[in-house]
Amino acid sequence: MNFKQWVGALVLTSVGLTATAAEQVSVYSARKEALIKPLLDQFSEQTGIKVNLVTGSADTLLKRLELEGQYSKADVFVTVDAGRLYRAKMAEVLQPIESDVLEARVPANLQDADNFWFGLSQRARTVFYNKNTVADGEIQSYEQLADEQWRGRICVRSSDNIYNQSLVASLIEHNGIDATENWAEGVVANMARPPAGGDTDQLLALAAGLCDLTFVNTYYFGRLLTSDNERELAAAENIGLAWMNQDGRGVHMNVSGAGVTKAAPNRDNAILLLEFLVSDDAQSWYAHVNNEYPVVDTAEIPEHLAQYGSPKIDSLNLTVLGENNREAVELMDRAGWR
Repeated sequence: MNFKQWVGALVLTSVGLTATAAEQVSVYSARKEALIKPLLDQFSEQTGIKVNLVTGSADTLLKRLELEGQYSKADVFVTVDAGRLYRAKMAEVLQPIESDVLEARVPANLQDADNFWFGLSQRARTVFYNKNTVADGEIQSYEQLADEQWRGRICVRSSDNIYNQSLVASLIEHNGIDATENWAEGVVANMARPPAGGDTDQLLALAAGLCDLTFVNTYYFGRLLTSDNERELAAAENIGLAWMNQDGRGVHMNVSGAGVTKAAPNRDNAILLLEFLVSDDAQSWYAHVNNEYPVVDTAEIPEHLAQYGSPKIDSLNLTVLGENNREAVELMDRAGWR
C-alpha cells in the first residue's frame, strides 16, 4: 500500500464511513451536535438519506478537510462567521454549486459571490449597555464607540476573535483603513479592562457594572433571556440592546453557513441537505434553538428576540468580511487591541 492509499484508508476509518453506501451524506459541523443533529434527523426521516455527523472546532475541521484532501468523505462543511467560510473557500476545500432553491431563499449578500457557501442563520453583532449607567439612545453607531465619552467604559473580546475581526473588516469596507485604525485606537483607549473571555463574559461583566458598554452577537443575549440560571436571568434584566447605525447603513450582520466540500462523494445529497436547511420549518427551529435570526424572511423569529424589533441591516456582501480579514487583524494589532 502506497502513501496515498494509506491516507485514504485512514480517512475512511477515522470518519467511520463506507464509500459504497449510496443514500448518505456526511457533515463536518462546527455547530455543536445539539444545535444541528435534530435537524439532520428530520432530513433523514423526510428523505431516507442517512446523515453521518462529525463535530469539532471550526479551525480543527477546516484543517482536517485540508489534510484529507481528495480522500475526504465529508460532503458538507458547516461553520460560523463569513470570515471562516471565506477561509474554507481560499483553502480550496469547497466547490461552487448551482441551486435555484438556495439562490432564491438566501439573500444575495448572505451567500458567497461565487456560490461556494450559503448563510443558514444570522447574528447581529451590536452594542449592549448597562441600563443603570447608559440612557436608551445614548449610543447609536459603531463609530461612537471610539468617542472620549466612553473612556474606560467598554468591555470587549480579544482581537483574535473572528467575530470582532469581521466587524472591523466591515468597518474597513465602509470607512477605509485609516479611519478604522483611528477608531480601533479609540476603542482600545476606551476599554475598561484588557480583553478577556467570550461574549457571555462581556454581558455578565456589563450587568455587574464592570463596564457600561460591550458589543457581542445577539444570540448570546438571547441565551441569557432564556436561561435556567437565575444569575443569568437577573443579568439580562440590567442589559439593554442598541441597534447600531439605524440612520445609516444598518447593523452589522454575520452568519453561520455551509458549503459543499470539494471532494464530496455525495454531492447531490449535500445540495439537498442545504436546501432543506433553508426551508421555513428548519429555519424556524434553528432560530428558536440557538436564538439566531433566520436567513429566510418567511421563517418565524423567536418571540424574545422579536420584542426588540426588526432593525435595519447592513446589506454589505459578506464575502468582503473574508477579503478584508487580514487587513483587519493587522490594523487591530497596530492599534494595540490584544
